[in-house]
Amino acid sequence: MGGGAIAVGEARGAFLQEERPHQTRQTPRPLSGGLMLITSLAAGATAGAVAKTVIAPLDRAKIRFQTTEIPYSTRAAVQFLVNSAKTEGVMALWRGNSATMARIIPYAGIQFAAHEQWKKLFGIDTPSAAQEHPIRLLIVGSLAGVTSQSATYPLDFARARMAVSPKSEYGSLRIVFIRVAREEGIRTLYRGYPATIMGVIPYAGVSFFTYDTLKRWYSETFGSGASGLTNIALGGAAGAVAQTASYPLDIVRRRMQTARRNADMSYPCPSIVETLAHIYRVDGWRGFFKGLSMNWVKGPIAVGVSFATYDFTKTLLRDFAHVVQGS
Repeated sequence: MGGGAIAVGEARGAFLQEERPHQTRQTPRPLSGGLMLITSLAAGATAGAVAKTVIAPLDRAKIRFQTTEIPYSTRAAVQFLVNSAKTEGVMALWRGNSATMARIIPYAGIQFAAHEQWKKLFGIDTPSAAQEHPIRLLIVGSLAGVTSQSATYPLDFARARMAVSPKSEYGSLRIVFIRVAREEGIRTLYRGYPATIMGVIPYAGVSFFTYDTLKRWYSETFGSGASGLTNIALGGAAGAVAQTASYPLDIVRRRMQTARRNADMSYPCPSIVETLAHIYRVDGWRGFFKGLSMNWVKGPIAVGVSFATYDFTKTLLRDFAHVVQGS
């Protein structure tokens, strides 16, 4: 997923070439596999951290409505955020964001790096190869999502618990892990994992596939690579499509993550099917899309900022690595 921006080293080389036409421009030596992986991880981690911090208040409101039977409306979501700020302080809108950062930094780093590695493994790491094999591109995006989600799921579970609980119950990420492990068992930290994987396959696959496809379309249509605000817009479109495709399973995941055990140690809805049935029985088919309009706002913003930040940071880091490698 290379960005459309011209690398600093390449721009500088072109400038010097115009001044001294008798010299042959030298192409920077390709980065080693290790450096490529490190820059992908660092750029992905930065992208995830920036994007999630931007939309953290909206994320908290969304989780609140996803995990309760309170009817959702934009007005109700705004009122929830206003009340939270009034009663707990403005910083309460970012409650659980420390858990989000603890998860999203490794999650996004692994996801973006895994995406590049999976593309190489499937032989679609060039625009022409990706265009010839669109199904592989879709599969690779899904695999990247599964890889990162599997590696960081307990952190996602902890973030969800913190987002819907008062500070007195779970004061920190460490306390979530300790209390859940002691009171509900370590396996509970993976409660909702199957629903998550079922949801992340269409979400990550559609997201990466749509973004790569839109970038290629933009380059072919306008004769230059996308960058800056254009990347945010293309990433936002990819996010809107992906969010809609996977949203019902996101509802199931949140319900299973935040459900509390009964006195007999059982859970109200112990399986994906029973959770789906409960949601339909209580809220009807609309329950599967509860809060989706909020996601149409926050999702494209998050994905757009994430993809744009990733492309910018990756280009910056690899330019720097070329300079260091060539010195």
